[in-house]
Amino acid sequence: MKKVLVIGYMHPKDDKRVHRTVKALSKVAHVFYQYLTDMPEKEYRDGNIHYLPIEWHENVNANAFVKLWKRRKLDKKIVDLIENSDYDILYMHHFLPSKPIEPFVYAKKKGKRIVYDVHEYHPENFLSNFSGIIGKLKTAIMRSIFERQIELSDKLVFVSYEQMEYSLRGRKKECLVVPNYASIVLSSTEKEKSIVYVGKITRALGEEEQVVKELIRQGFIFKIVGMDSKAFSNINHICTGFLPYEEMMKEISKASFSLVSFKTTGREDYKNDLWSLPHKFFDSLAASTPVIVSDRFVSLRRVVEELGVGVVINPKDVDGSVRKILEAYKEYDKLLADVERYKDRFVWDERKEKEFIEFVLG
Repeated sequence: MKKVLVIGYMHPKDDKRVHRTVKALSKVAHVFYQYLTDMPEKEYRDGNIHYLPIEWHENVNANAFVKLWKRRKLDKKIVDLIENSDYDILYMHHFLPSKPIEPFVYAKKKGKRIVYDVHEYHPENFLSNFSGIIGKLKTAIMRSIFERQIELSDKLVFVSYEQMEYSLRGRKKECLVVPNYASIVLSSTEKEKSIVYVGKITRALGEEEQVVKELIRQGFIFKIVGMDSKAFSNINHICTGFLPYEEMMKEISKASFSLVSFKTTGREDYKNDLWSLPHKFFDSLAASTPVIVSDRFVSLRRVVEELGVGVVINPKDVDGSVRKILEAYKEYDKLLADVERYKDRFVWDERKEKEFIEFVLG
């Protein structure tokens, strides 16, 4: 049985994407799983999974350079783990900011296979608040580091095809695109005239706010699922608060539409946003609810337009956006039929899991 060391870095134990890879690989391999916790935890083994918690506390409001300086201690712990563990495959879910190349170089020298799950696009993603000359310099440095990481990796896992193509720039590597699939499929016969906005981290609506307000005037209910309700005090809404996954899916399934919108930074060209395929997008479609997405989201827009599973809007054009959504609502049965036809594509199932396992271990 092969041994896989999964580095979750700062992801918590139950991170959906990371833990899914751990559970899948543990069906046919012995998995050592490093994750972060803010509570004292001892390592333990459950079946084929050997859990390796690292307790870590970080001041989220600290200066970026202060964070990076402190991360050296965390990164040293993880490098020591990589150097002192017995494994065949190193599966990286992130890079170590203060030692971005070291784990790759070490594993390569020892003849270990390296699988790099990129998650999102790193050169723009890391220290994303830097702008101007400093921002450009940071991006150039990170691009160089990223190129070296790609070179040292044996296999790469990406969230979207757009991200993969831009990252590789024509280079030939063994790759697999694994979006953030939903965990279950759900349908509801209780469709209400409502729009849900789902998320764990509170994000302001931004450009979509005026569109939502006009839709409320047109008779739609606006429902917040999971986020802090106070952030939406200027919009008439209903808030469910945090819900367990299955309850959240049931709530999504009742809605007519799910608004998938976010802006991680103030930049319109931020690749981490433009090429992402977030969990709430897949959860919404797996719950049989058409999506509303802004045309600036390249990867999301491509899926919606190709399959006809929602409405693509330009939120700067409020009247035009509202008109498109109302027209889609008039033809809702057809829209819903397309979602039902394709929704299995958005769920993590045995076929996708088998493909993933064979890619990593094969």
